[in-house]
Amino acid sequence: MSKRILHLNLMREFFDAIARGEKLEEYRDCTDYWKARLEEREYDIVRFCNGYGPNVPEMETEWVGVKKVTRDGQKMYAVQVGKMLHLKQWTRT
Repeated sequence: MSKRILHLNLMREFFDAIARGEKLEEYRDCTDYWKARLEEREYDIVRFCNGYGPNVPEMETEWVGVKKVTRDGQKMYAVQVGKMLHLKQWTRT
């Protein structure tokens, strides 16, 4: 059975913070686009990438879940960052 993967692209500073274990949630706006991808969905893995292409920094973490939160007065989805499973093409900053 193939793994269900949530793909999230991140800016470098956020990718680095997750890779260092400092950032435990990744936020997305509460839009119809993200609602369709996050609400009532289950994944096995979250794949974070910093850029596009074959040789960009990439990591995979366990899927822990998602919750709705309010940040700075705005409703957001908070994707929970689980245990690091794989990290490649990344130089610690």
